[in-house]
Amino acid sequence: MSELFLQYVWQHQLLEGELRTCDGLVVKVEKPGLLNRDSGPDFFDAHLRIGDTLWVGNVEVHVHSSDWNLHKHSTDHAYDNVVLHVVYVHDTAITLQNCRELPTLCIADNIQNSLWDNYEALVHPPEPIPIPCVNHLHKVSSLYVNSALERLTIERLEAKCALVRQMLSDSRGNWEQCCYWLLAHYFGGKANSFPFELLAKSTDMGLLARWRDKPQRIEALLMGQAGLLEGFFDDEYPRQLQIDYQALRQGANLTPIAGYLWKFFRLRPNNFPTIRISQFARLISQSHGLFSHLLDTPEAKQLQQFFDVAASDYWTHHYQFDKPSPGKPKKLGASFVDVLIINAWVPLLFEYGNQHGMQEYKDQAVSILEQIKPESNHIIRQWSNAGVRAQNASQSQALIQLYQSHCNQHDCLRCMIGYKILVP
Repeated sequence: MSELFLQYVWQHQLLEGELRTCDGLVVKVEKPGLLNRDSGPDFFDAHLRIGDTLWVGNVEVHVHSSDWNLHKHSTDHAYDNVVLHVVYVHDTAITLQNCRELPTLCIADNIQNSLWDNYEALVHPPEPIPIPCVNHLHKVSSLYVNSALERLTIERLEAKCALVRQMLSDSRGNWEQCCYWLLAHYFGGKANSFPFELLAKSTDMGLLARWRDKPQRIEALLMGQAGLLEGFFDDEYPRQLQIDYQALRQGANLTPIAGYLWKFFRLRPNNFPTIRISQFARLISQSHGLFSHLLDTPEAKQLQQFFDVAASDYWTHHYQFDKPSPGKPKKLGASFVDVLIINAWVPLLFEYGNQHGMQEYKDQAVSILEQIKPESNHIIRQWSNAGVRAQNASQSQALIQLYQSHCNQHDCLRCMIGYKILVP
């Protein structure tokens, strides 16, 4: 028996038969209370009729009543307002600091055996599997699963908004700058998100805007600020970028970041920072106000077209400076574009709607996800193998959230789908 399971049973009142305290008083639960996930009693503001008296206060749940003393609640004033002790095994009476004996409710005989058996089968399958409920999903209707995924999409967006809020705070509420930084962060991918964000924060948007009609100057500025124009080059193009950058650097008193921060090792050549920086430069040069432009672009197809940029011509035959390669235009791939929209723009749009009280922008963020193909990664493949196939990026984001926040933690008790399996 586990305390988490008992909390779950009390929260959802999955009890049968008459409830009586250990000294024989009938307990009627009007409100079980609000589950507390922080320190202090397990449930706040419960409304309970114990005998003839209505009590309003907190509820503490333990496997053994002696756990109260083991956890040292007797000396913690946070537990002074506990009005009921819910336990599975009553092995000792508890007296509060005011010398009042704490009413204890033993619920061992009020829990269906099948509920515990279902929980054990779900959380502790015979063999370790990535998705604990894989053998039980057939018990849940697709309508219910889809409803759960809709809520999980919002949950994931809210989680991603934490980075947006941090960048917005760092930019002192400048949405344009926040958008510029956030896109740079995701342009770097997993390997280079940090140096790409540093690059954006070290290169003023106003300076980039001044050279918007000269894409090569923007590329020189970004490559130089990235610390990638140091040393001697054989090719004419990087030498010209060096010349342009030195002129810009002296005029604007710029300091580049350290070039060694960039990772090339074990990356596919299309993801090399040189290619991504050139593509980012082209994106910057083709728009006047990234955030304003994207805010006026409500459809996923339009967004995908906007991000459909290619590195400059030099990179058609190169992945790194002075290292020729077979000719191939270096356009942003469709899947990478979708990653930018899903991870950078959609959370930014959702948070903009949050902070301005404009539901239409939050709805637009979800709508954009619904217009994009589902992602393809090991988590989504695990769900597909289990028979749950995402129809769009909204659902794939929801499934990632479900896996990371519940499945991977074996936290089935706080999962909507887990609840439906446990209590059909």
